[in-house]
Amino acid sequence: MTIARRCVFCQIVAGNEPASLVYEDDTIMAFPSLRQVRPGELMVIPREHIDEFCDVPDDLASHMVVVANRLSRALRKVFTPKRMGLVVHGFGVPHAHLIVLPQHEPSDIVSGRHAYVESGEIKYSEEHLPIWSRGQLDDIAAQIREALDAA
Repeated sequence: MTIARRCVFCQIVAGNEPASLVYEDDTIMAFPSLRQVRPGELMVIPREHIDEFCDVPDDLASHMVVVANRLSRALRKVFTPKRMGLVVHGFGVPHAHLIVLPQHEPSDIVSGRHAYVESGEIKYSEEHLPIWSRGQLDDIAAQIREALDAA
């Protein structure tokens, strides 16, 4: 099985998996995360399968950050967080992605809501966050698109 067939982000790009699109152009897409650390958390991905963000060509990485900044301003209008964060952590889906995160607490940037203690050791897993319904994600995406259009 090819990487693109195994990669959920490549499947979204191909139209084989659903996503509540907030932004798209010829090179990138942005959509809400299935497991939201905070409402409005977005993934910005290149359409091309690139495993790690450090391998994204500079011009594409720059474009992703510029779009993430625009999305951050829209998210700030919709969700009124204390701060906006951009995260590239390298884990999760093996396809380069930039996370745009409305922050209400300092630990949001390190996904503190993912933390749990097991046998006295702090561990992290998104499995502790609920999967949002397609309807919830569509509603969030619509609010963000409206704020983007108003900017």
